[in-house]
Amino acid sequence: MRSVDARPSPYTFDPATTALLVIDMQRDFLEPGGFGESLGNDVAELRRTIPPLAALLTAVRAAGLTVIHTREGHRPDLSDCPPAKLHRGAPSKRIGDPGPNGRILIRGEYGHDIIDELRPVAGEPVVDKPGKGAFYDTELESLLAERGIRSLLVTGVTTEVCVHTTVREANDRGYECLVLADCVGSYFPEFQRIGLDMIAAQGGIFGWVGDSADLRHALHTTSVLQSS
Repeated sequence: MRSVDARPSPYTFDPATTALLVIDMQRDFLEPGGFGESLGNDVAELRRTIPPLAALLTAVRAAGLTVIHTREGHRPDLSDCPPAKLHRGAPSKRIGDPGPNGRILIRGEYGHDIIDELRPVAGEPVVDKPGKGAFYDTELESLLAERGIRSLLVTGVTTEVCVHTTVREANDRGYECLVLADCVGSYFPEFQRIGLDMIAAQGGIFGWVGDSADLRHALHTTSVLQSS
């Protein structure tokens, strides 16, 4: 077992039953011209997560933990995108519209894929999801069950939307979640702060909140033990 300093209390996990979940680190959210920018957001607010998350991925892979990536997006005919999502708000471009990286949030388009800095390696599952939560209408739960996963290290974007929804879904299913504050991001700094506070509130009602540097230290200990 390993322990990481976190809020509201230390987070304890078994590396053998723990997975890193990387949520929606896609070009359409993190690069200019994508869906995030079409909503009027500054993508720089999300891009600060890339260096710490890249370092964490290296540590997690070295320690031999399971890594699972997710991508939010829809079929080309938009049959899995309900009107309540398609027509929400007033972005300059909507889901399915053409953009500089292909049709926005459409599976198979360049913008739908994960950014180069965090590209999955061979053997790492990529879960395509049509909703905000990673469990809705996906194979995520079966992937976790097949690998005996009970604890999730949660990273990605955005903190108050897809990250929060996924953590709540995971909590209802009995998974213990540690959200890495420097590896999740929001377009809105106040949402970032409040979203993390909500997870750790009331004794960790949805999970724990920690820092990736502390987790990397714990994983380095695991790697040293495995190699000795």
